[in-house]
Amino acid sequence: MAVSMRDLDSAFQGAGQKGGIEIWRIENFRPVSVPKSSHGKFFTGDSYVILKTTALKTGALRHDIHYWLGKDTSQDEAGTAAVKTVELDAALGGRAVQYREVQGHETEKFLSYFKPCIIPQEGGVASGFKHAEAEEHKTLLFVVKGKHVVHVKEVTFTRSSLNHDDIFILDTKSKIFQFNGSNSSIQERAKALEVVQYIKDTYHDGKCEVAAIEDGKLMADAETGEFWGFFGGFAPLPRNAANEEEKTVDSQDTKLLRVENGQAEPLEDVSLTRELLYTNKCYLLDCGLEVFVWMGRNTSLDERKSASGAAEELIRGADRSKSHIIRVIEGFETVMFRSKFESWPQTANVAVSEDGRGKVAALLKRQGVNVKGLLKAAPVKEEPQPYIDCTGSLQVWRVNGSEKILLPASSQSKFYSGDCYIFQYTYPGEDREEYLIGTWFGKQSVEEERASAIALASKMVESLKFLPTQARFYESNEPIQFFSIFQSFIVFKGGVSDEYKKYIAEKEITDKTYNEDGIALFRVQGSGPDNMQAIQVEPVASSLNSSYCYILHSGSTVFTWSGSLTTPEDQELIERQLDLIKPNLQSRPQKEGVESEQFWDLLGGKAEYSSQKIGREAESDPHLFSCTFAKGNLKVTEIYNFTQDDLMTEDIFIMDCHSDIFVWVGQQVDPNNKVHALTIGEKFLEHDFLLENLSAEAPIYVIMEGSEPPFFTRFFTWDSAKSAMHGNSFQRKLAIVKGGGTPVIDKPKRRTPVSYGGRSSVPDKSQRSRSMSFSPDRVRVRGRSPAFNALAANFENSNARNLSTPPPVVRKIYPKSVTPNSAERPSKSSAIAALTSSFEQPPPARGSLIPRSVKGSPEAPKTPDSNSKENPMSSRIESLTIKEDVKEGEAEDDDGLPIYPYERLKINSTDPITEIDVTKRETYLSSEEFSEKFGMAKVAFYKMPKWKQNKLKMSLQLF
Repeated sequence: MAVSMRDLDSAFQGAGQKGGIEIWRIENFRPVSVPKSSHGKFFTGDSYVILKTTALKTGALRHDIHYWLGKDTSQDEAGTAAVKTVELDAALGGRAVQYREVQGHETEKFLSYFKPCIIPQEGGVASGFKHAEAEEHKTLLFVVKGKHVVHVKEVTFTRSSLNHDDIFILDTKSKIFQFNGSNSSIQERAKALEVVQYIKDTYHDGKCEVAAIEDGKLMADAETGEFWGFFGGFAPLPRNAANEEEKTVDSQDTKLLRVENGQAEPLEDVSLTRELLYTNKCYLLDCGLEVFVWMGRNTSLDERKSASGAAEELIRGADRSKSHIIRVIEGFETVMFRSKFESWPQTANVAVSEDGRGKVAALLKRQGVNVKGLLKAAPVKEEPQPYIDCTGSLQVWRVNGSEKILLPASSQSKFYSGDCYIFQYTYPGEDREEYLIGTWFGKQSVEEERASAIALASKMVESLKFLPTQARFYESNEPIQFFSIFQSFIVFKGGVSDEYKKYIAEKEITDKTYNEDGIALFRVQGSGPDNMQAIQVEPVASSLNSSYCYILHSGSTVFTWSGSLTTPEDQELIERQLDLIKPNLQSRPQKEGVESEQFWDLLGGKAEYSSQKIGREAESDPHLFSCTFAKGNLKVTEIYNFTQDDLMTEDIFIMDCHSDIFVWVGQQVDPNNKVHALTIGEKFLEHDFLLENLSAEAPIYVIMEGSEPPFFTRFFTWDSAKSAMHGNSFQRKLAIVKGGGTPVIDKPKRRTPVSYGGRSSVPDKSQRSRSMSFSPDRVRVRGRSPAFNALAANFENSNARNLSTPPPVVRKIYPKSVTPNSAERPSKSSAIAALTSSFEQPPPARGSLIPRSVKGSPEAPKTPDSNSKENPMSSRIESLTIKEDVKEGEAEDDDGLPIYPYERLKINSTDPITEIDVTKRETYLSSEEFSEKFGMAKVAFYKMPKWKQNKLKMSLQLF
């Protein structure tokens, strides 16, 4: 398409150069930019052009253009908006998809830009209306429709506007009422609450009450009575009659029309194939609810404008106000458009698009316009991250028929290509241990064992109350999470399971199972010690690749081969993997191009080989779909510009990242559908709804609400408190709206996640080894002295704590004071522990005076049951604390507590310390003074009668 500057409106210069939304309003037949502060504010008498620019992972920019027509806009303004949209597309290189939006019938894609809703205001520029001015609040009634995005429409404030099918919002001066029709869904009610929150924040400064009214609920409820009072009192609503407006035109047959001289001529009796569309023509595809305008790459700007006008005329003549016009350019057709055809080639002519875009950019550059955004940006190179804590514990089972066999730790990272495996990875989450239960299918594994592996893994997930994330992986399609968990991963040829051996015997296939004394070739790959793999390949020269390092062995002869494109880091991985495959053997290094004859002889002679890196397909921009699965049929609806709030607890959603598929299952999904979650993911791959040629072996994750792993939540601005709430979607959002936007949860908010790096040889706070259990740091309650802790510990049962959990980590509340002799002074804790340890038994010298007896000792507390989280004695002690603050200039002991001289702590002191707990004066002594003043305590203790000893011990327990 030839482009000249006279075809491009100056208002569009520099548009679409970065991600975001840009809006122009049509004023006097010209587009005028709308400031960002007014985005989302539309007037019924105006027409607008909206540009949405999205920066893709590939570095390219994707553009979607919409023109929005208010219900009171003039025909001339509407026509101008349509034409200017075509011009804007030309300014962007002729690749944008263009949508016609009519007030009240907007597409979900358009409404998703302005969540939660748009509420057009009366007025306009050229329509003769005056913009609404700030005035006394007026009571308004809105009808709200939609499960994923909401359409909001103001209706007449009368009882007759209400019905049983929809949600209504009554906005009064002091309170906002949401009336839920009895036939409305929970999801629709929840979405409507987002509109209530928007009205509350926008028009009431967040300061008004909110009430939810249920259809059919009588006057017993005060808020229900208040609501009906605005309508003159309660009266039952009539049953809805058939509404003509609700009838759609989507049921009509799809027709293809060719545009000639501005007129649309139907093509009769043709099967829809790509070959019908010529690059120098424009066509209309009439699908009823959607009318597509297809514009060939070699059509002129005038021809494209004429085709758009023909589409407008088509829907105007048939009074199809609900129909959407969508304009697409050859080579950049939408999935919806392509799906209407019986056959469509997989590849598109992207090269032509880049050429056209470059020409437009060069033209604008000569005019002095900044064209940085018009050219394809360089893709951002990012190292893949596992987004999972890699310091957990791992268990691996090999599937053998219908059973699973636990592998020893030394073999749990060594898989066979003919077998199937199940693994359970337990790792520290934000507030509890998290689980990942996965299955791995080797390339040569048999179907029966694959089905058995899925069944066994599903039982494991079910036994843990569906809390774990379930995953399904195929050999050569493993994600970064898998490799980071296994770290040093090796895949051998063949298999050792009974089913595999039976299979090759029946098929009379040569058994190529790895033999450590035979000839074997391994390709070594990975990014470091925490992510490295050795994959056994055919021992022939064509298996080599210049981008990798290899290990070749034949009995005790070992060669290592480094490709010319490898790095020192790659070569270091050879040595690490060699220690696992052939330990204690000296290897003979080989570099590409200078190999020995013996090396080639073992590979059967020289041959050509590749130099291209082998890897999984790159992750693409994620797409979210809502799913309905019934009788084996899967239906999906895409959710645009999604957020966490779009995940409804009653539904199942699929996140499609092309290289990975995530199936998210809400807590309140029917249990029968929960067990089919993995099947839903497989069905999604099979149907390939986005027509992106998905691999049937792409990894699938099944994720349960409330147990979302970090590698899923990274796609959102995630608030774990929301997923921790109980109740259905409506109840949760109602609690948030009424609570001022703060989720009400039943468990503590999750901690900040630990880092996702690999293991290190010296574990630190954020990097623990797998042998270490993990629990949140427990803060020592402020005011408990070391003396108190030591004394109390003697009367607690040491077996009461779950030994699998590490002891609480004492965190200092006060900054440590630095004194000249602080390094030499023994800790108070040690001094007190030494003193109190002798309380349980008398010193040897006094053994004859005070006989040893266990009867006088207080009974040790019983170990709490499994439901108890901690020792009840500890709980009691924790509740009795000293609350004091350290004043500036006061000394502190080595445990961070203030200390004072003994003379100032005495009752008859001339200069007593104030603002302390006078009943616990010894708490504030240094370790030396405590030992000096109370060193005689143990002597006096054993001189006491036995009943006094017991009484003292009991008082210490109550202390």
